[in-house]
Amino acid sequence: MKEIVSTDEAPAAVGAYSQATTNGDVVFTAGQIPLTPDGDLRADAPIDEQTDLALSNLEAVLAEAGAGMDDVLKVTVFLADIEDFDEMNETYATYFDEEPPARSAVQAGALPKGVGVEIEAIASVE
Repeated sequence: MKEIVSTDEAPAAVGAYSQATTNGDVVFTAGQIPLTPDGDLRADAPIDEQTDLALSNLEAVLAEAGAGMDDVLKVTVFLADIEDFDEMNETYATYFDEEPPARSAVQAGALPKGVGVEIEAIASVE
């Protein structure tokens, strides 16, 4: 059965979507952007800071679902500019230093609110 995951520790969903959904075994997160839980958009911050905030949001959503970063099976990273890949990857690696998940990273035509990065994940729930 599908369960909706919602936490105040990450930005609220502002549309017809949930922060994440789970069936109790696997959790699927919505894309997380550099937006603070209080609604402060950091679209003009350097890509390493944007990546850190997006991953921090992702971590909070996963925690609410009963999972952690070590439980992540697959990550998709959407970049506004693929030239930001190396800088994004440096910050990303600090969240997944041992046994990192599978990952795709692509340049998107445009991202919500003009941000430089959006990150979503699929994780196993403990």
